[in-house]
Amino acid sequence: MGGSCPVRLQSMTNTSTLNAEACVAQSLRIVETGGEYVRLTAQGIREAENLQIIHKKLREKECNVPLIADIHFNPKVAEIAAHYVEKIRINPGNFVNSIKTIDYTEKEYEQELAEIRKKLVPLLDICKKNKTALRIGVNHGSLSQRILNRYGDTPEGMVASCMEFLHICKEEKFDNVVVSMKASNVLIMVQSVRLLVAKMNEENMHYPLHLGVTEAGDSEDGRIKSAVGIGALLADGIGDTIRVSLSETPENEIPVAKKLRDYIVERENHKPIMASENPLVLPCKYERRNTKPVKNIGGEHVPVVIGENHKINTKPDYIFFNKSLEANGKSFPIFAAHEISSSTTVSEEIIFWRLSFSDLTVGKLAFLAETKLPVVILLESHHQNPVGEFRAFFHTLLNANCTTPVVICRKYAENNSEDLQIKAAADIGSLLIDGFGDGVFLQNQGDISDETINSIAFSILQSARVRITKTEYISCPGCGRTLFDLQGTIAKIKNRTNHLKGLKIGIMGCIVNGPGEMADADYGYVGAAKGKISLYKKQICIEKNIDAGDAVEKLIELIKKNNDWRN
Repeated sequence: MGGSCPVRLQSMTNTSTLNAEACVAQSLRIVETGGEYVRLTAQGIREAENLQIIHKKLREKECNVPLIADIHFNPKVAEIAAHYVEKIRINPGNFVNSIKTIDYTEKEYEQELAEIRKKLVPLLDICKKNKTALRIGVNHGSLSQRILNRYGDTPEGMVASCMEFLHICKEEKFDNVVVSMKASNVLIMVQSVRLLVAKMNEENMHYPLHLGVTEAGDSEDGRIKSAVGIGALLADGIGDTIRVSLSETPENEIPVAKKLRDYIVERENHKPIMASENPLVLPCKYERRNTKPVKNIGGEHVPVVIGENHKINTKPDYIFFNKSLEANGKSFPIFAAHEISSSTTVSEEIIFWRLSFSDLTVGKLAFLAETKLPVVILLESHHQNPVGEFRAFFHTLLNANCTTPVVICRKYAENNSEDLQIKAAADIGSLLIDGFGDGVFLQNQGDISDETINSIAFSILQSARVRITKTEYISCPGCGRTLFDLQGTIAKIKNRTNHLKGLKIGIMGCIVNGPGEMADADYGYVGAAKGKISLYKKQICIEKNIDAGDAVEKLIELIKKNNDWRN
């Protein structure tokens, strides 16, 4: 991993770590689909000890996949597991949390740092002896109270939490380290990783990075969320190993991750894109590009969707008809790059202008800066690296103080909806994360319905948190700690609540990351014990230990009680 190695793919078992046969069987299925690392939870000493048996059985079957133990709360469990697996993942947010207070004094802050060192150094010594790697895995939803007190639940807090552990590793001359910064909010995930990379570069640290959007969910949303977040960072040249976290069987994750990785790798050694970066664009901060409004495009308006069929459920804002776009019975012309000049006059409320980066001459820039015409750019790219060329276009507009709104246009030729989800989300989502784009125009020449294409466009906007059009589900992928039928429960909750536009519902298999990772959810459904569920309003537990059979109805009652239900 790292260096000149390819981006590695991994997944995590959802079987009990005490059931060696089930873990071995699932690990083999993950490897058969292309998985290169397999992670297993070790929530206690018995599970940690059983990793030795799982490791041995896999090697007996001539499967040499590296195993990763996932540890929370108990450093002693990590010390045991470090003898039996190739890598240990610890969470700085709960590795040590000895002082239970909201307001930390400076002395208490330093005391806990000293306690971290006291608990971490013995683990590093064991890892050195056994050649075991360490992943410092920061989760947005489980930052320690000490970090929250000083930084809040911010990307800066996530980076600070990670750097505390990296400093100890460096002081102890332990470099067999991987780092990760995960969040269910794609924007926070991307910003925190970019910020960490900048901080590590400042301190001459170059540890490999593991990428993932945690609690991404299942089906279309899970794939698109992951492709937006991971794709944006891979497009930056950041990332050495990835996991697409889906609330599905673990082996489903690997093909999705492989498609995403391979799609980005296709851009390697592309023709250079000559442009100047705008110094005011900060990759670690989200700021939407300032544009002048043209009708309902640009300005403070949410990004629009352009589609090719108005007789569908997910209706786009504009309908494409060859050389025009239609909305509310009105038709607006589309001009090619060479068809508009300073002498052009029109009476329409909007005129759409097809442009690519290569069309953006000094003359056209000057025209855009001065014209009073209601121009909206339909931005296209045929470059091997479309994201790079799109970024070059936006930076060039910024450098020229041009505030013309821009709709991002992408054409594909896919027959498989998953392929379109991954590619479109990686391309368009990367730009939305950067604050670029006042609309999306997604086209596909293949066997995919207009309904699906438009649904993908709206899902990309929602994943990037720039336009909310449906219920959002923050659901974990499940692991050996999961305390109920995760996939069946997600399906039931979606069936009952998918009409609640804008509502965020967390569905978490256990308490370990549950309340934290669904931090910005409106309601939470969290495994409390085997077959028992606790319900949350925001991060406040409202009802504990409900029978799983009654919990979905109880969740609906809770939503209704708080006046968030709509028929």
